[in-house]
Amino acid sequence: MGSVVRFAPSPTGRLHIGNARPALLNRLHALATGGRFILRFDDTDRERSTEEFARGIAADLEWLGIRPDLVVRQSDRFPLYDAASDRLRALGRLYPCYESEDELERRRKRQAARGLPPIYDRAALKLTAEEKAAAEAEGRRPHWRFLLDHRRVEWDDLVRGPSHIDCASLSDPVLIRADGTYLYTLPSVVDDVDLAVTDVIRGEDHVTNTAVQIQLFEILGSGAVPRFGHHNLLTTASGEGLSKRLGHLSLAMLREAGFEPMAIASLAVLVGSSEAVRPVGSLADLAAIVRLDHLSRAPAKFDEHELDALNAKLLHETPHAAVADRLKAAGIEGGEAFWLAVRGNVERLSQASAWWTVVTGPVEPVIEDSAFIAKAAGLLPAEPWDETVWTRWTDAVKAETGAKGRGLFMPLRLALTGLDHGPELKVLLPLIGRARAAKRLAGDVA
Repeated sequence: MGSVVRFAPSPTGRLHIGNARPALLNRLHALATGGRFILRFDDTDRERSTEEFARGIAADLEWLGIRPDLVVRQSDRFPLYDAASDRLRALGRLYPCYESEDELERRRKRQAARGLPPIYDRAALKLTAEEKAAAEAEGRRPHWRFLLDHRRVEWDDLVRGPSHIDCASLSDPVLIRADGTYLYTLPSVVDDVDLAVTDVIRGEDHVTNTAVQIQLFEILGSGAVPRFGHHNLLTTASGEGLSKRLGHLSLAMLREAGFEPMAIASLAVLVGSSEAVRPVGSLADLAAIVRLDHLSRAPAKFDEHELDALNAKLLHETPHAAVADRLKAAGIEGGEAFWLAVRGNVERLSQASAWWTVVTGPVEPVIEDSAFIAKAAGLLPAEPWDETVWTRWTDAVKAETGAKGRGLFMPLRLALTGLDHGPELKVLLPLIGRARAAKRLAGDVA
């Protein structure tokens, strides 16, 4: 049976390149195991979550090639969370606390002054029924904490190997705020149980949550606990953490900038792993080479300059069939011959349009030696033209003028394309055609 994984973004903003890493690792794991990928919108923050952001996230994932097998929203699932919290209360594992944040902060400072760790002291467990009633009468509303078993929780991490946390070193976590809203922990576990998630793959910033969640799984999931994997996080090249405020690294902005989705996917997944960073053509191919237990423990640095180079390499290897529709949509009708001629000279697909203009015109020729170009024009072979025409023509011009090397090729390139660089003219010249070539050699814009 294949794995069941989930990616759980909050629709409070668009995805950035750092979010792409867990999304991709989960999708690749599902592909590698023949499993299912669930997109779960953690939209319980009603003030900040928007439908616009949810649609944007779905579009970002679709662009990356990630198509969920199931989409759920936490905002539709509150009855499940209510039932789970009722069960925890009945078991004596969820208890009310009436301290304000100011009171808790003063308590933490007193503990620090005594050299004690800032762990909640479970004072609320000692409250009598009368003391709770008095707090309620004062208008206080309780927040609810999960009563942890003070024991060592162990798991075999899919990325990090054997791991453990001593729960005696943790405060009993707040699961429900005083206003009755749920924090992340309880809904996440309830959803994972209900959706039969088998593998929780997420960033290493969640490691400390794992022991708490395992204890909740043991209660709410009747002992069934998913496997956990905590991968290293993407940072900027300078080591700065990625966040939504780095707008230029949002997937939407990277897409708008012309980067290929598989260039982003390749870099986001392969950087910080034992695999060499290289362009990979599909998620299926990427799934075949990525292993969670081969990810590094060090931060994975995302270098925008490396993305430029990777994008170029990917396009240089991309077959025409993979870009045919996009080229046609851009008004480029040159077909496979054109793409194979120019792909080695583009870093973004949009740059193909400039080379299509070089082929079809208008091009303003650059003629520095009119006598030489006039002789070359007189030696243009008759049509039909194929890839042999460039060699046949330049051999004739060389024999007539004695020019060779750069002195032969550069004046012809400048006259034909108006540029001193570009694709090989043996493949470009047949696309330009004899009529346009003759006009350009005559100094006409064509």
